[in-house]
This record gives sequence, structure tokens and C-alpha cells, in this order.
Amino acid sequence: MAFMAELLSAMLLFIATHALPTLGSLRARLIGWLGRGVYLGLYSLLSIATLAWLALAFHRAPYMEIWPFAEWTRWVPLMFMLPACVLIVGGLALPNPFSLSLRGDAFDPERPGLLAVTRHPVPWGLALWAGAHIPPNGDAAAMLLFALLSALSLYGLSALDRRRRAALGDNVWIRLSLGTSNLPLAALLARRARLSRPADWGIALGGGGALYLALLFGHEYAIGVSPLP
Repeated sequence: MAFMAELLSAMLLFIATHALPTLGSLRARLIGWLGRGVYLGLYSLLSIATLAWLALAFHRAPYMEIWPFAEWTRWVPLMFMLPACVLIVGGLALPNPFSLSLRGDAFDPERPGLLAVTRHPVPWGLALWAGAHIPPNGDAAAMLLFALLSALSLYGLSALDRRRRAALGDNVWIRLSLGTSNLPLAALLARRARLSRPADWGIALGGGGALYLALLFGHEYAIGVSPLP
């Protein structure tokens, strides 16, 4: 049980480090004291260290079965990992003033593209990835880990919306976000958005498909278990 206690300790530290950016006053004081560059550097190192400890603790945790493995559960990640990869790659590769993105150029609210699905594609993609791995992994350690990662991916999205809205200003926020939604597909179902920008969809679908295939055929070599039925 010592290794299970280690896993729980690693999870608590992982939660604590990821809660830090949501504590606006503490984050602001640390940035004011250390400087933005030093703060981001130290926070990145802390995040990597806690993630590495979490992975190590997970691999050392004892196997405690909650439900037996069923062959049909292999299909759950096989089906849901493709949209997860599309959301993650597209979210990082395309302009997004609302959430995680590697692009800082202008966003066209008249043609939201992937952001018509959700304005937070990366967190929702990560949550989908983690959640899809729960059914085929019926042991306590896996359930705790994937449930934690799924919950943390979505934790604070409403707070992130509030911060981005405050930074952009109400008028700009309303204009930019009209064709988007936090909840996936809500803007499309409400007919506030349409799936435009075929070039952006090419990036999301092409890059997401490539990542899906890489994970599919590299899973056995990296994890030791084939995801294929």
C-alpha cells in the first residue's frame, strides 16, 4: 500500500501545482516578486517534475482491480482518441484568443473554424483523451490517474473565460465569442456558428489524424500494451 500512498501524494501535489495559476492574487504576487520570465520558468520546471513523479508513482502503484477487463472496452479509446487528437492539434495550431494556442495572430469571429466546436479545444481534447482510457483500465491506479487528468483538463475553464473577458473587454469579448461556446457543439446546435475555414480544418484533421496514427501504432512500444482489438 506504500506505493498507492505515493500515487495519492503525487496526485495531490499535481493538483496543487495546477491550482496555482487559478489563484490570481498569489500568482500576481509571485510574478511581481520573481519577474514573469523567472516565474514561468520555475513553474514549468515544477510542473514537469510533478508530472514525472506522477508517472513514476503510477507505474509503481499496485494493481487493484475494480472491474475486469472486457475486450469491447478497447473500442472506446479507439473511437474517441481521433476527435481528441483533432481538438488538441487544431487547438494548438490555430489562432485562439480564448484558450491554449501556439498562434498569436488575429482570430476571425465570422469564420471561427474549429472554435465553432468549442473555444477551448485543447482542454476538452485532453479531457476526452483521459476519459476514454478509463473503461479499458479497470484498476484503481488507472481510474484515479485518468479521472484526475480529465477533471484537471476542464477545471477552471469558466475562470479562464472570465480572465480573458476582463483582458479583452466586454465589447471585444462579446464580438469575438459570439460564434463559440465553452460546452462542445453548443454554439453549433444554437446556430450561432458554422464549420467554416476549410484550410484550418485541413490543419486540424491532418495533424490530428497523424497524431492519432502515431499514438495508435506507437502505443505498444511506448506503453507495452497494444490498443488494437
